[in-house]
Amino acid sequence: MDKSKRLFPKSKRSFRSKRSFGSKRSFRRRLPPIQSGDRIDYRNLSLIIRFISEQGKILSRRVNRLTLKQQRLITIAIKQARILSSLPFLNNEKEFERPQSTARTTGLRRATGLRTRKK
Repeated sequence: MDKSKRLFPKSKRSFRSKRSFGSKRSFRRRLPPIQSGDRIDYRNLSLIIRFISEQGKILSRRVNRLTLKQQRLITIAIKQARILSSLPFLNNEKEFERPQSTARTTGLRRATGLRTRKK
């Protein structure tokens, strides 16, 4: 049979290379971040702190590897702990310091700041 008359022409790429590559890679199954006995509550600060970034933001579900229900419960618990002052809203460990300001010339700034558009 001619190549031009085939019903399903062969693909130029071989799919076997992808399958064999995936099977050679070792996969280590990670433990779930929340065990079945853990209670998701605003009082359980040791559990809640694991799901907050260094800046104090709630980490996403993809990063946490949580189910949708668990993520909702964690979010509610974090917000309750923040309202009750158990957790800070912002993490102020790293204070932002401004460099010393240098003398500014306001005349130059105005001249360069006022630009008109050509029509």
